[in-house]
Amino acid sequence: MNKTKLVLATAVLFFSSTLSYGQVTAADAKPQPKTPDPCTNGHDFATTDCALTWHGITVYGAYDIGVGWVSHGLPENGYNYEGESLVNRNGYQHRFVIAPNNLQQTGLGVRGKEEFLPGWSVVFNASTGINPQSGLLANASQTDIINNGLPRASYSEAIDGARAGQPFNDEYYAGVSSKYVGTLTFGRQRSLGTDTMLQYDPAGGGYAFSYIGYNGTMAGGGDTEDSRWDDALKYRIAYGPVHFGTMYKFADGSAGCFSALSTWTAANCTAEAAHNNAYGFNLGGKLSMFSGDLVYQHYNQAISVLNPLLGPQSATAPYQSTTDSINTNPINGANLIATTNTVYGIVTDNNAIMTTAKYSSEEFKVFAGYEYIWMNNPKNPLGVGASDQGGYFMSGVEDNNLDNEKLVNIWWTGAKYTYRSKTDFTFAWYQQRQNDFRSPPACSATAGFRASCAGTLNEGSFYLDHHFTKRFDTFAGAAYSFVSGGLAIAIPHGPGVPYKSDNNFAPTIGSRFSF
Repeated sequence: MNKTKLVLATAVLFFSSTLSYGQVTAADAKPQPKTPDPCTNGHDFATTDCALTWHGITVYGAYDIGVGWVSHGLPENGYNYEGESLVNRNGYQHRFVIAPNNLQQTGLGVRGKEEFLPGWSVVFNASTGINPQSGLLANASQTDIINNGLPRASYSEAIDGARAGQPFNDEYYAGVSSKYVGTLTFGRQRSLGTDTMLQYDPAGGGYAFSYIGYNGTMAGGGDTEDSRWDDALKYRIAYGPVHFGTMYKFADGSAGCFSALSTWTAANCTAEAAHNNAYGFNLGGKLSMFSGDLVYQHYNQAISVLNPLLGPQSATAPYQSTTDSINTNPINGANLIATTNTVYGIVTDNNAIMTTAKYSSEEFKVFAGYEYIWMNNPKNPLGVGASDQGGYFMSGVEDNNLDNEKLVNIWWTGAKYTYRSKTDFTFAWYQQRQNDFRSPPACSATAGFRASCAGTLNEGSFYLDHHFTKRFDTFAGAAYSFVSGGLAIAIPHGPGVPYKSDNNFAPTIGSRFSF
């Protein structure tokens, strides 16, 4: 942390007499139900929703695991925390799988709230995600790295995401709370888009049944890694039925190394500072049984990891980028950084605006949402060796991936019915569309299709969730997803065997224990 951020963090903790505490999700900016009483014995812990609280410090968490079948899947690995419910262009076999984190991310957390003046409290939250089938920290980056250099026939499931093996890969923040004038916290925090998604997604962001929960494109405002922001200030305030939030992320890390020379090496390139700051706003309210939110987010130098499932990485195709994408000059020298334990990424500057609505009664809820995203090549490009999340570095960088502005539209809807207060029936539908951002020739059967061509992804899901107690529930359901156009680029599987996996059917059954 540099001097400026250290001073700001200190100011948050000691000089914010007009600031207050922000909880985990967007709903916490609104009036909240009474905090559960502390647990006094094992029976209460098992059968009620009492809190594991001692002197204002609460331990919380969940364990969610199940089994499933996928029509087009890949072998599992211990770092993947999202299962295989979504269509994967390299999925090639129907198989039974262990399905982790179906309705909720397995993990542990500690949060605290300690009053120091009437109505004023110091607060903190630290939480992390764990893979229930392996015990490893959730780590999307490692799912890509362990596939580097392998032939496609040997791939395991790989994803991109904001959890990259950090000790606290969900949230890690502190601040000051007041019931009078709002909320301010500083640290690693969920983006405003993530907060809102969790409140307006019919499936509550559950990986097994929610596209916008499984794929963080919407929550991150263009890239899934940005569903959580490091070194970020977050402020929230509520007045009656209306709430407002704002968020700012400070630039951190390194922008890597590059040179204006036509031929360059590690000896003559120049290291630059990152410009990956971000900001966002949220306005929402509730009227009777209706609620709605509006969110805007902007992120500079957003990174989307181009995992091996999307690119030809093999023993004969080096992982290091062979062209400096900042100025398109070739790299003729030795690799700037080791190609082991590194990632390859696409860099863009992203803007997104989202609107959501919900109707809620005691037994019935209806959800709807829409987001418009526009993405451009970065104004301040990254170089080889730039830092990515979780302490990883980029051995390959694409700053000029977009021929034209990329436009993404995401909409969703769904409903939830609660039967006798213990059984929920949930239906959801999601769609993502992208424009044709390829330079001529236009996409066609004769000109060829690429990932830069217009395309569509759809997913529908239905599941039931029965609560035996406040803490223990079981669920069963299925998701079906399919892609077309630029989102369904055919990738051959095996020698001379062209294969295109443009759909996936994924039934899942499992249980969850939360506390």
